[in-house]
Amino acid sequence: MYQRWQQLLFLHWSFPPEVVAPLLPPGLTLDTFDGLAWVGLVPFTMRGVRPRGLPAVGFLSDFHETNVRTYVHFKGKDPGVWFFSLEAANAIAVRIARAWFKLPYHYAGMELIVGAQGESLAYRSERRWPGPTPATCAVRCTPKGNTSTSIPGTLQHFLVERYFLYSTAHGVLYRGQVHHTPYQVRGADVEGLDESLLAAAGIPRPPEPPLALFSEGVDVDVFRLKRVEM
Repeated sequence: MYQRWQQLLFLHWSFPPEVVAPLLPPGLTLDTFDGLAWVGLVPFTMRGVRPRGLPAVGFLSDFHETNVRTYVHFKGKDPGVWFFSLEAANAIAVRIARAWFKLPYHYAGMELIVGAQGESLAYRSERRWPGPTPATCAVRCTPKGNTSTSIPGTLQHFLVERYFLYSTAHGVLYRGQVHHTPYQVRGADVEGLDESLLAAAGIPRPPEPPLALFSEGVDVDVFRLKRVEM
């Protein structure tokens, strides 16, 4: 598939590994940075979602999304993303993604309001189905500073440059892969964060403010899932 991911806000909190590890399926191991696990809350917009070679189709191809995720690897290789939940403002896309990609998608009412000069963005999400509910998110951000690609070995690179994802169904572990150019990333000031998505995933959000990063987006190739031999 082809997708464009736009206006991504990466919010991250660190956790002791023992808080997050019990939430993972068998076969996956937490990927940590300096001994800490990281959980991300990432609102963004999907554009042009479609099978390669086919045209985009209006509301089926353009919609907002928000995910809650952590970072894992399989037997010390293929570091990737484990999603606790993914919200999407497109009921058809939710059903397709749950069936094809075995991912815990939820249908949500969502909006993104961009300031007149593009200097600020406000994201909102409210889960409709399936539960658990309530599971909401509202946050405003102002991107700041210059953009750059992430340097390998840094925390920023660890958090944003991920090209594998994992999912499960009926006790089977699957691995998917995406490809895109490295993100151009800058910092962001965050205001008015009010969310219950982490709590809905069984994760107690720390009181500290999140590490916030912002990217205008990337063009993405998405490949089909492959079964992981345990």
